[in-house]
Amino acid sequence: MTLTPLRDDALASSASGTVLRLSLPWIRSLPLASLTDPAVMVDGVLVEDLRVMVDDRAMVPTELVDLDGWWFQQDRITLTWERALVPGAHEVSIDFSLRIPYLQVGPDGPFALPFHAAAHLTLDAPHVPAAHVMRADATESETDPLPADWVLSASAFNLTPEMIAADRTAVDLAVGLVEGGLAREIEAEPGQLWRSFPGRSEGDAADLRDRLDAIGGRVSILGASIDDWTPGGRRRTDDERYAFLAPQIEIAHQLGARGLRLPIGQAGPALVERIRPRLHETGLVLFEEIQGSQTPGSPQAGQAIDRIVGLDDPHVRILVDISMLMPAVPESYLAQLEAGGVPPELIHTLRHEWRDPATVGAIVGLLRTGGVPASVHTLFMDLLVRFGRSDASVIADVLPWVGAFHLKFWDLDDADHRVSAPIRAVGELLRGTGFAGTLCSEWGGHEWLDDDPGTMTRDHLALARRALIGEPR
Repeated sequence: MTLTPLRDDALASSASGTVLRLSLPWIRSLPLASLTDPAVMVDGVLVEDLRVMVDDRAMVPTELVDLDGWWFQQDRITLTWERALVPGAHEVSIDFSLRIPYLQVGPDGPFALPFHAAAHLTLDAPHVPAAHVMRADATESETDPLPADWVLSASAFNLTPEMIAADRTAVDLAVGLVEGGLAREIEAEPGQLWRSFPGRSEGDAADLRDRLDAIGGRVSILGASIDDWTPGGRRRTDDERYAFLAPQIEIAHQLGARGLRLPIGQAGPALVERIRPRLHETGLVLFEEIQGSQTPGSPQAGQAIDRIVGLDDPHVRILVDISMLMPAVPESYLAQLEAGGVPPELIHTLRHEWRDPATVGAIVGLLRTGGVPASVHTLFMDLLVRFGRSDASVIADVLPWVGAFHLKFWDLDDADHRVSAPIRAVGELLRGTGFAGTLCSEWGGHEWLDDDPGTMTRDHLALARRALIGEPR
């Protein structure tokens, strides 16, 4: 996986022994308390005296739960132990969990995702910067006949591996999407960009807006978050949830964004009512996103969509991620599962029977029997959470309340038009409806691919433009 917590220079010697620098394999910054149960093995031997360095203090990992600090996405946490290693190469593995404070699977706490990584690491290896460089040439002629109110944009989320590598600042990378001619409007996430997240970020936001203004760019939608759980594992009160979200509304306004984005239904009716006056005052739109297996007919998403339709407020809209509309599972993804030891019979089912309702049962069945290998367990969850199997017609009835799209893609293998067909279907649905909004390139495949994100985004935008205007296949 590209989002590995173990980079090539992760293992180093120290005055008192050895350190392992752990990268955050996640899409935004998290509380330090999110890291639980780290276990490190070196050359097949478990490290018994593992400690976590926080502000020059060596802590037992279980003490992290009492901290209020944050793990910024571009920083690495240092794990340390007293045993020195001989120079040269070592086999290193780590297992740990990340508690994701905005994801919930039950009433007792946030979703905890298991991670496993193993690498052949050289002690005190030098840091080698990433080789990916965005070219500064335009993607497509602006005379291409997209309707005037359809705005193709690109997400800074596409650059997540580069942000984690931290060879350039997150803001430099995000601005590079515009500087490189990929898009004039970008989606951005404060949890990726700034150490000030989740607090107020007026200075950071002003700097980003000034830099984008200078090159004719803007932030289209700000990817907001509500952490429903505190770092210590307590559910936030309604007032605390509002206090977490309110600064992000102000940042979106300061950036001159069209609006901010949350997962469908996460805010809830009471919080939406509480922020609606501010949305009207600022002209911002709250976009609630549906993706993967969520549809207007699914239980929880359907209820939230019904509320948006009933509200009929132009400042509260649906954002559709076309991961809902996948005709097939990407071959590049299946290759990862296959290499990780997922049974061949399930691989065959995923490859040939993705849209068969019975396939969900096969996926869940393997999970329940414990048959998913640890090395691909988190990746495997994409089949239930991030990948959908619907037809574009499922959104036809709610199109008047749709304000934006994520043109999610995983790779650029367009065999059987598996990448372009959902985009083409969206274009056909929208044509003649008066839709005005953004259609954003969002790459999710960096979780398992090591392709250059600038090139992937550029090529996807070109493919998307052709599909949207209905060029012959």
